[in-house]
Amino acid sequence: QVQLVESGGGTVQPGGSLRLSCAASGFTFSNYAMRWYRQAPGKEREFVAHISKDGAGTNYPDSVKGRFTISRDNAKNTVYLQMNSLKPEDTAIYYCNRPKRFEETRDYWGQGTQVTVSS
Repeated sequence: QVQLVESGGGTVQPGGSLRLSCAASGFTFSNYAMRWYRQAPGKEREFVAHISKDGAGTNYPDSVKGRFTISRDNAKNTVYLQMNSLKPEDTAIYYCNRPKRFEETRDYWGQGTQVTVSS
């Protein structure tokens, strides 16, 4: 069974940093690109970061570009999200995502980890 388990969330002051982790199991991790999304109260799910299978290619929306960095360690079956210069608007539940491939019928998601940025 595919499992994605996020950790590392918490409460931090504006300008602070957090590092999120997503531990993957139940599939060949190195065969998949991975993504992070977030969802704030009352808002739709928002794309945060993408990383290619080998870690060489990344992509970010303008809202986090220059502040967040996605990385992965295929030997540990783990994807990370380093978040710096955090803002109150970054407050959300952060989810790890395995996008579906052409032959698959669904994405897979973790249960999320809460990030709160406040004074």
